[in-house]
Amino acid sequence: MAYAKLQDGLRDVAVGLLTPFDDDGGIEHEKLAANAEDLASTGVNTFLACANISEYHSLSQQERIDVTETSVDALPDDACVLAGVGGSTKGAEELIDAYDEIGVDAMMIMPPDHTYLHEQGLLEYFRALAAATDTGIVPYIRGFDPSVAFLADLTEIEGVVGIKYALEDPVKLGEAVVAGDDDVVWVDGLAEPYAVSFWAQGAEGFTAGVTNFEPRLGRALLSALREGDWERARALQSAAVPYQQFRGQTGANNTLAGAISVPAVKYGLELAGYNGGNVREPIVGLTEADEKQAETLYEQLQDDLERLL
Repeated sequence: MAYAKLQDGLRDVAVGLLTPFDDDGGIEHEKLAANAEDLASTGVNTFLACANISEYHSLSQQERIDVTETSVDALPDDACVLAGVGGSTKGAEELIDAYDEIGVDAMMIMPPDHTYLHEQGLLEYFRALAAATDTGIVPYIRGFDPSVAFLADLTEIEGVVGIKYALEDPVKLGEAVVAGDDDVVWVDGLAEPYAVSFWAQGAEGFTAGVTNFEPRLGRALLSALREGDWERARALQSAAVPYQQFRGQTGANNTLAGAISVPAVKYGLELAGYNGGNVREPIVGLTEADEKQAETLYEQLQDDLERLL
């Protein structure tokens, strides 16, 4: 099967590779590479390079290529790497060409960054990007509310190997899985808190939340889901929820939910001994109070894992 490695990777827990920035906003490639190597050594096999959590929209086109190349070069040959692609059709095709040269396993097509959307136009966009490469594509569905018919049509596009589903609607997921092509792998794009409910509706893998800095949790949760050990899966999922809820907070002097999501994970990386680094605008770093809350939640997570693992 042409996409066997990719589909096996999608049926796993996918960890995001965050982009460490220095005090001047420069990319610290050596720290990114160290994170990739260290996370791979824990048994993680599927990675998201240049993703939302990597601050995709704060990177230039060349920086996206560079951080993806750093990530692929640092990871073992058998790792599965999905790389973020978005923007205009022409710009996305340029990234696809560059990523094909690097040798990624999939093009993760980022959520559409448009004020006005049309389902048929989106399908044409995905068809154009799928036609631009022999590498499989994985559309990332988030930020808009498509119909089940749209999701089913999406699975019929040649080259669509998986769908990263990040809508807070497990019922729609189940309907789309039934209506869509059986060969497409559905992935929970909302991390551990939705892993159990999405798995029951047909998802076969999930993206990382706290697993980005505590891979033991994601590996254990995946094993419990595969074994149908629902009690253990719920307990592990619950262990991830407090820190994930912290990520959803607004932070100081702000009313927008989720504003501290990326710096919260970067601080989690630092607490776990990895490299977090600074963020770029329009994201802002954690306040001292936020850091103290993160430390408390991280300690709680460690206590929970000591009990569960």
